[in-house]
Amino acid sequence: MRWVMMSERELNRVEVLTQVDDGRLSVQNGANMLDITKRQMFRLLKTYRTDGAAAIRHKARGKVPNTKIHHAKRDYAVALVKENYQDFGPTLAAEMLAEHHGFKVSRETLRKWMTDDGLWLSRKQRRTFHQPRSRRECFGELVQIDGSDHRWFEDRASACTLLVFIPSRDIAVQCPAGHWMTRPAC
Repeated sequence: MRWVMMSERELNRVEVLTQVDDGRLSVQNGANMLDITKRQMFRLLKTYRTDGAAAIRHKARGKVPNTKIHHAKRDYAVALVKENYQDFGPTLAAEMLAEHHGFKVSRETLRKWMTDDGLWLSRKQRRTFHQPRSRRECFGELVQIDGSDHRWFEDRASACTLLVFIPSRDIAVQCPAGHWMTRPAC
C-alpha cells in the first residue's frame, strides 16, 4: 500500500463515492452532495472502481506548470536588466526588454524577479521616514517662516515675496473648549 496526498475536497469525494459504491447512498444524492451532475458522478464512479481512491486526486499534482519560465530565460532577463535598465522600474524594463531585445515577459513576473535579485523594492520598502524634530527646551524658541509670492504693490512695482516670521510663543493654540489662548514665553 502506498501513500497518496489528497486535499480535503478530494477526501470528501472519495468518502461519498465509497458510500455510493456500497449502495448506502444513491447516485443522485451523491451527485448533489458533491455538487456535480449524474453523468459526472458515473464517470467518477467508473474511475474509482477501476483505479481506486488514488484516481480521484488531481492529475496535475506534482507536475511542473505549463506556464513556468525556464531558469536560463529568467537569468538572461535579469542580466539584461542589471546591465542596461538597472534604474528602471519593472513596467518600463519589461517594455524595453520586449522592444530592444525581443524578450517578452510580463511586468509582474519581471517585478518578482527583480525583487528576488534586490533590483526593486516595493513601495512599502521604499518609503522613507522623516526624523521627528526634537522638542525645544523653552517655549518660543522655534520660529516659523511663511512666504507668499504676490503682486503686493499692484502695478507700481514688480512681484515680490512677503516673508512672515512667527515665533512659537505668538502662535495661537485653540483649546478643546473653543477658546483661543497664547502660551507665555519662558
